[in-house]
Amino acid sequence: MLQKLHQLKDKALQALKMVSDSEELESWRIEHLGRKSELNQILHDVGRLPPEERPAVGRLTNEVKLALETAYEGKAEALKRQELERALREERIDVTLPGRPVSLGRLHLTTQTLREIYAIFGQMGFQVYESPDVETDELNFGLLNMPPHHPARDMWDTFWISDEVLLRTHTSPGQIRVMRERCPEPIRVILPGKCYRYEQVTARSEHQFYQVEGLAVGHAITMTDLIGTLTEFARRFYGPERRIRIRGSYFPFTEPSIEADMDCILCDGEGCRVCRYSGWLEICGAGMVHPVVLENGGYDPDEWNGFAFGFGVERPAMVKYSIDDIRLFYGNDLRFLRQF
Repeated sequence: MLQKLHQLKDKALQALKMVSDSEELESWRIEHLGRKSELNQILHDVGRLPPEERPAVGRLTNEVKLALETAYEGKAEALKRQELERALREERIDVTLPGRPVSLGRLHLTTQTLREIYAIFGQMGFQVYESPDVETDELNFGLLNMPPHHPARDMWDTFWISDEVLLRTHTSPGQIRVMRERCPEPIRVILPGKCYRYEQVTARSEHQFYQVEGLAVGHAITMTDLIGTLTEFARRFYGPERRIRIRGSYFPFTEPSIEADMDCILCDGEGCRVCRYSGWLEICGAGMVHPVVLENGGYDPDEWNGFAFGFGVERPAMVKYSIDDIRLFYGNDLRFLRQF
């Protein structure tokens, strides 16, 4: 049996020298090291040998198996190197060429629009002030001149977390936060952030969206200052030829309240389906800060006044880039996002 093992080893190693590719190597492995190989059969039959022969045969069988496995691994590594060298010669690959560049991401259209808005208002002296998405009922409604059961609350369908905590429906709670933080100093800030409303998702409305609130508090601020700020923003964001129209409105936290419209950028004011054939597009709601809100923020309304405005981020981008469905912003379709 010992002589047979030596012969088997020599025969296998001699055959391994004749192997020239991966397919032949795999056939060699199955024949000499596989489950049905002669070596494996001898290993299984050791227990049937006379007791005095078992130690020597078992030890030699394991030595032969280890030698064949080591030779197999060495041959496999050598073939791998040979095949790589042959592939490099035959396929003529220039390994000195730089690799393919890694595809980089890009800023989302909403982020691009926000940064453009920041830059415009930054040039007009406004700072960015961020406030939390989760607010209390008092900050979101009560301190903004909407006590419990006030009918103006019906303007906002709300996601309630508890009886007193909610996802903010607008960025206006940030007005109270920044006033209480900086009183009695003058204020000129914009308050960007995401808002949430429990409403039907359509081509023109989402249940979550971005807003930018603006607040200026000081002495002798007038409605003219507000209109001038909105006009300057519209011309910088949409183009210098844009015209602004002001009309009266109602918001519980401003008095008087206005809404600002811009001549339709798609039809140049001639009238189209987007502007409902009026020639005008609403761009924001605004007004002079209500005395009650000023007082809740810590300012004496007899000495201080100011203005506030608010507008979405997605809708201005829709107007500017002729996008007809707000759901595209967060549908994660790269065909849409890569356009901007």
